[in-house]
Amino acid sequence: MNDAVARPAETFEEAEDALLSRWPETRLEPSLDRIRAFVELLGDPQRAYRSIHLTGTNGKTSTSRMIDGLLRALDLRTGRFTSPHVERMSERISVDGEPLDDEAFVRAFNDVAPYTHMVDEQESHPLSFFEAIVGMAYAAFADAPVDVAVVEVGMGGSWDATNVIDADVAVITPIAMDHANYLGGTPEEIALEKSGIIKAGAAVVVAQQTPEVMAVLTQRAVEVGARIVVEGVDFGVVSRTPAVGGQVVGLRGLRGGYDEVFLPLYGAHQAQNAAVALAAVEAFVGGDEPLGGDVVGKAFTEATSPGRLEVVRRSPTIVLDAAHNPAGAEALAAALDDSFNFDPVVGVVGVMADKDAEGLLSALEPALSSIVVTQSSTARAMRAEQLAETAREVFGEDRVSVVPRLADAIDAAAALAESDGSDALSSGAVLVTGSVVTVGEARNLLGGRK
Repeated sequence: MNDAVARPAETFEEAEDALLSRWPETRLEPSLDRIRAFVELLGDPQRAYRSIHLTGTNGKTSTSRMIDGLLRALDLRTGRFTSPHVERMSERISVDGEPLDDEAFVRAFNDVAPYTHMVDEQESHPLSFFEAIVGMAYAAFADAPVDVAVVEVGMGGSWDATNVIDADVAVITPIAMDHANYLGGTPEEIALEKSGIIKAGAAVVVAQQTPEVMAVLTQRAVEVGARIVVEGVDFGVVSRTPAVGGQVVGLRGLRGGYDEVFLPLYGAHQAQNAAVALAAVEAFVGGDEPLGGDVVGKAFTEATSPGRLEVVRRSPTIVLDAAHNPAGAEALAAALDDSFNFDPVVGVVGVMADKDAEGLLSALEPALSSIVVTQSSTARAMRAEQLAETAREVFGEDRVSVVPRLADAIDAAAALAESDGSDALSSGAVLVTGSVVTVGEARNLLGGRK
């Protein structure tokens, strides 16, 4: 029995420590047996409300936040589960758009803690951290109570702990290579695993995919009798114009058009996420009537996505983005070119050891004048000097600096951004990227938390 988890917590830190004492998210034993046993002991709280379930390689968190905003604009009470967190564990569980405060997080933990060790004793493997916090979220949503839960998978789909829900709507954001050692070595294999969130009779909202991935998702939908709608066919982005503080988009939903909508997020990929979110909510609500321009405009105008092309400081400008794979880095590079006019842009990059560092750096190289290689504090981080070896191959020796301590790396990059301008009118910037952990630690250092 895990005594740390069985004992009630009095503070947020005690609850956090107890959860972190369990199997980490990176240690996986693909099975839904433990989480099913857990939620059964909790009374199957995930059946107390309707739900929208999201998977994909990139864009899940931004899309889920926009879905949440749209639902709240329709006067529905929402619960949202996202992962990983940027700065604080309680970010993973939100009610009505706000993360649980410390008191509510401790209460949610203590409500489920007596049952965690019961599962540990019954099953061949103990509950993991992720399984425990999923159960916490589902129970907290039932206790609130919420009308609808917006749930982002942790990894994959079929055997992800979140997949004990039978969602009304399954959302599939763009699928690319990531977590290959867990999910498969090709996009098609990854798509097969992620398609497991598609349940019988559900609506399936699919972002643009490669033909091979689309074939896998379509086959799953046909097999279980789900109704599928696809970006570019049934809904999509009609227009987008970069604007101060974000962009103005025109969107075609499933039941109508929405023109001149301000979205305070940068990049074509965020416009795509908005279109997917809109279609997901339209599919969830049902009927033939559009959501209404006031509802959509209000929700998207208030959209936020911390750590995703987020400007946290000026003079020089410091931008945070949690891109951690080549596809995410490509979208980031395109957004920098599309939405900003910085010269130079100095990268501060720290990645996890299990990621495709070369692919990520190659995607970023055209957008960065130079790079400061660093590392986050987690044991999973790739050592700065190891990352630098790859960076020198991609950027060349003269464009790479190595500063292992993140705070010092940001200072070094800021000095470069201020001194390397090509003329007096240049505005240099620092981009911190490479992993959610790196961005979270940078956000904490720079006072980004609101």
